[in-house]
Amino acid sequence: MAQHRSSHGPSAGGWLTGLLLTLLAGSGLASALPEARQALAQVDLPGKLPDALALPLAAVMPPQAAGLEGIDQRSLMESLAVADAAWTPRAEFLADGRIRYHYRRRSGDPPLSLAQVRTLMANPPRFSPERRAIVALLTVLGRAGVRIQLEQPRRAGAAGEWDPRLRALRIKPAAIEGGSAEFAKVLNHEALHVAQSCSGGHLRAMPRPLGLPAQLGPKLAAVFSEPVYRNAGALELQLEREAYANQHRLELGAALVRRHCRLAEST
Repeated sequence: MAQHRSSHGPSAGGWLTGLLLTLLAGSGLASALPEARQALAQVDLPGKLPDALALPLAAVMPPQAAGLEGIDQRSLMESLAVADAAWTPRAEFLADGRIRYHYRRRSGDPPLSLAQVRTLMANPPRFSPERRAIVALLTVLGRAGVRIQLEQPRRAGAAGEWDPRLRALRIKPAAIEGGSAEFAKVLNHEALHVAQSCSGGHLRAMPRPLGLPAQLGPKLAAVFSEPVYRNAGALELQLEREAYANQHRLELGAALVRRHCRLAEST
């Protein structure tokens, strides 16, 4: 769930101090760290699933003027691939001859049938569109001058947050564990906020709406009834509604950053 906060109103120089556009963990998105669900069936399936991949910890990079900080892109994508592998169901062969299936499902998703579990085992999800979107977003955000920081957002409970004053886009490191689908949505949500700032004149400008459709389904609309939005202003809510309503359109964030932000020449 995204959360936009403005504090103290405009300063003497016209700057809205303390502006943070944030996406809260577990709100408006599938759970970033979904619980494993279990299904039990008595069927005869030979063989066993391979163990989960094990990769070394991501390399730590020194702070950069723009782009990823705290991890390099290759290590990030490798870590996401490990998390993605966890979305393939696995079989546990019990002593009594039965097979117990373990699989993950996102918050709000219905349980899988045995046929669906077996289909996923035979054809594991690849998350190729999400991975392409992540690479495109990282590239264009870096060219726009955004510092993409894998660190705990300033707002408690947030999965991601855009801080235009510091041109810092922060994503909670644990968001990687949700895999490419979750990480792409968090990154895209915050990229939409970056485009809102650029639409205001420059990267550090006061964000303004982009004029995108902002209709929300019941699940996403419900986030605005939470206490954190109790004192939110009309502009704040409008900016967040835009981001929530379009965060699933993974190609949109990069396109709008290209359109509204000044980009450095690619190398």
